[in-house]
Amino acid sequence: MDYALALHRFQFAFTITYHYLFPQLTMGLALLIVVLKTLHLRTDDVRYAQAARFWAKIFGINFAFGVVTGIPMEFQFGTNWSRFSKAAGGVIGQTLALEGMYSFFLESTFLGLFLFGEKQLGRIGHWVTAFLVFLGSWLSGFFIIATDAWMQHPVGYTTLPDGRIQLESLSALLLNPWTFWMYLHNMTGSVVTGAFAMMASGAYYLIAGKHVEQGKLFLRIAVPVATVAAIAMLFPTGDGQGKNLAKYQPITLAAAEGLFDTEAGAPIAVLGQPDANRGKLDNPLLIPRMLSMITYQRWDAEVKGLNHFPKDQWPDQIELLYYSFHIMVGLGTIFIGLTVLTSFYLWRGTLFRSRWLLWVLMLAVPFPFIANTAGWFAAELGRQPWLIYGLMKTSEGYSVRVSAGNTLFTTLGFLGMYGLLSILYLFLMQRELEHGPSSEEAAH
Repeated sequence: MDYALALHRFQFAFTITYHYLFPQLTMGLALLIVVLKTLHLRTDDVRYAQAARFWAKIFGINFAFGVVTGIPMEFQFGTNWSRFSKAAGGVIGQTLALEGMYSFFLESTFLGLFLFGEKQLGRIGHWVTAFLVFLGSWLSGFFIIATDAWMQHPVGYTTLPDGRIQLESLSALLLNPWTFWMYLHNMTGSVVTGAFAMMASGAYYLIAGKHVEQGKLFLRIAVPVATVAAIAMLFPTGDGQGKNLAKYQPITLAAAEGLFDTEAGAPIAVLGQPDANRGKLDNPLLIPRMLSMITYQRWDAEVKGLNHFPKDQWPDQIELLYYSFHIMVGLGTIFIGLTVLTSFYLWRGTLFRSRWLLWVLMLAVPFPFIANTAGWFAAELGRQPWLIYGLMKTSEGYSVRVSAGNTLFTTLGFLGMYGLLSILYLFLMQRELEHGPSSEEAAH
């Protein structure tokens, strides 16, 4: 791979990975805040209003950091990926503009009203602002997913004689069959992240012996939400996205599963180390026929392996793709087991006394971030060597006049800047967690 291209790819991968740490939490918390505000309306229990106010502050911090870290990526389309932007700007510009003009402004405007207008708006008006923040947040996710889905499975376009790609149908772009399951899978993942953050905070307060009543409330709300979301990550959303791969990107499915040879009754690899040079999976632990059954609902269905396809069409990072996919699936399976167990303890009334389980919940908070990141790695690595699947290769889309030295210099700048942002973020989060849900402010 060209050194400059490799640096362009690394820089965008780094900046977008760091950026997405924040939106995945805000999108998950947006739903949970609406749940808390709804319970406050229904029960008139002041604790729900206090909890919503606390999590709105956490939301606000993450929203601000998401905005700051998202801006550089907009510029990178022009600085690092100018040929891609020139060719496909007429398509992706539609969804990115919709995201900025509608969902971002909706979310940011009503977030300000939610944070600072509780007394003026009243209980119902304040609930409406919470819902509109949620709507804006999830609309933003939809338009970004629709953009990526078009790059994964381009539809509704025509190619002009000069090579530019022109949008023919906005409805085809927004209703892309790839978008539906990808969007649901992604947003469910964000709910897992938000619910785990709430569970971890509740567990921390119970272990520390402060804000105990709010800690219990956090767990009562977050545990069932996390359980439902974790199961939904597997089925139906994960299953639906897997069927997308089998239908539209069978080579990605083969690489993610480490399947080199076409097989009828193909197994799923639970463990193993892919060796792309020798075309085999070392030390495999397999579940026979399961891949065929999950993908095509037949135990003897044929699944095409990597060797069925020309090598120049293989993803260029098969090992990283394989491990990213298996980290995502492995952690998702653990999430199901942990949340089901926690729900059982909550139902039995023993969760708040089970310190070992509270410690597990508190220490589990980083893992949804890891799982979501690994899932995005699998999606984007699986599309390679294509920048737009079947239309433009990644090597054809980067800015050839931006040298490797320039890209390395700015990458080092991003590393330093984001290191400082991380310190500030951790300080702000620690301060809010120590302050906790305010028991002095009255609910309205």
